[in-house]
Amino acid sequence: MTSQLATSFSAELPAWLRSELDELAAVPRVTLDDRMALVNYLADRNWREGNGGPFAAIVVDHTTGEIVSLGVNVVLSSSLSSMHAEVTALTLAQVAVGNWDLGADPDRELELVVNWRPCVMCYGATMWSGVKHLVVAGDGPELETLSGFDEGPMREDWAQQFEDRGISVAQDIGRDAALAVFRAYGEAETLVYNARGTSGA
Repeated sequence: MTSQLATSFSAELPAWLRSELDELAAVPRVTLDDRMALVNYLADRNWREGNGGPFAAIVVDHTTGEIVSLGVNVVLSSSLSSMHAEVTALTLAQVAVGNWDLGADPDRELELVVNWRPCVMCYGATMWSGVKHLVVAGDGPELETLSGFDEGPMREDWAQQFEDRGISVAQDIGRDAALAVFRAYGEAETLVYNARGTSGA
């Protein structure tokens, strides 16, 4: 009797992003503003293409700005609730370097750049990934207010928890642009999928 239980899963970047990967990765993002500008562009494009929520993330070399991976939220296109932008970018970076620990190379510190403070799931994923730096567009209730997403029960001292573990945190990079993306998403007729099983338009 053949088992009907699933034994594997997969997710991939959407076709529109795959077609732009070489061009996007060819240019190092030297400043934090440059890095976040790319993330906000990807986040806005992602929800408009219907792959998932208005979220994107990149992993870069902290010193040179070389892009190691790009990720967007692909929950809808993959039918996998864990495929948030941070998880996608971190996983693809781990594939790229061939190691589950993105901090294993002492000569290369990696940085995760994402267009808001990680949700409760991505908070843990980021903390255990091995990245040495986290850059976010903002922190606060605006994301949930504008988009309708439930980000989960986050700690108020979330940034300090990263710092205590040797992961630097830079905040409010590209904040206004990120909020504009969330606002556009919230004003559109889009599916808001939440972990508790409710959804709204």
